[in-house]
Amino acid sequence: MTKAIFKLVATTLIPGLELRASIPVGLLVLREEIRTVLGGAGVVGVCLVANVLLGMAVFEAMALVEKFLLRIGWFKRRIWPILETKREKLRPLVAKYGAWGVAVFIGIPLPGTGAYAGAVASYLLRLDRRRFWLANAVGVLCAAAAVTAICFALDAGLLAEDSLIRRLMIK
Repeated sequence: MTKAIFKLVATTLIPGLELRASIPVGLLVLREEIRTVLGGAGVVGVCLVANVLLGMAVFEAMALVEKFLLRIGWFKRRIWPILETKREKLRPLVAKYGAWGVAVFIGIPLPGTGAYAGAVASYLLRLDRRRFWLANAVGVLCAAAAVTAICFALDAGLLAEDSLIRRLMIK
């Protein structure tokens, strides 16, 4: 069982994929190995908790990363001013939509969005820690619900008696 949980958590930690990949892996790809041990709800729960904790850890680590990067001369001279410019352009959006905008960004189940990107953006935009943690949890929960629904729909379609995939495999 710990091996199954490790596989799910390791897949969740992949930047850009997160639970958008680990839930399908757990529910569809490793179905016999993981789903029989944890069940569908267990798979989703492990991925959900891992992704929420990931977002919180990235947000907290950004202070150390920022401090380290600002010690590098070329970063401070060339990259940081670009980030500052972007921050100022996005500040009105954060003021308008705040944590809910971050939650929607994290919750969109597409590569490139998610807890990593949401945590970095929230930190750079100086979103309050508590507001980010709430937005992160809500966004990850929404993404998990969407991905799980898609996985169950695919699973039902793949296993249906008259599914196209089943008919192609028989021929």
